[in-house]
Amino acid sequence: MNTYSSLDDLSPQDRDLVHAARAAARYAYAPYSGYAVGAALRTQRGVVYHGCNVENAAYGVVLCAEVGALAAANVDGAGDVVQVIAVTGRLLATDAKQSIAVVTPCGRCRQLIFEASQRARHDIRVLCCNHDLSRIEETSIMALLPSGFGPANLGMG
Repeated sequence: MNTYSSLDDLSPQDRDLVHAARAAARYAYAPYSGYAVGAALRTQRGVVYHGCNVENAAYGVVLCAEVGALAAANVDGAGDVVQVIAVTGRLLATDAKQSIAVVTPCGRCRQLIFEASQRARHDIRVLCCNHDLSRIEETSIMALLPSGFGPANLGMG
């Protein structure tokens, strides 16, 4: 895992991606947790897809930001060419806008990103960021979910 404390350490494409993830968090609907999450993914063709969390009074029916971005890519026929995904978030409380905590995908999202990596036939990079982008941890889905359950476990591909 690489940890960056400056956006200048990222490639221009990755800088744009983490900014897109942070921008997507503005559209989060998070009245229950009070925690807004944004995600943006880039495909091998350079197309960027966005997602934000959308909560629901029936707590188990929450849509995570990463799920939204993956679904958007899939609807556009690009679900099998995901290259990198960035995730960021923050508490909605006014005094917590400069969140220092780095956001990582939840377990369900790790599984979905892992499946996308199996479809793409390569490990997907994951950029885990805090809200003000002063701390970014670059890892991969294989590092976050080292023994993931996927198509091979079902005798496929």
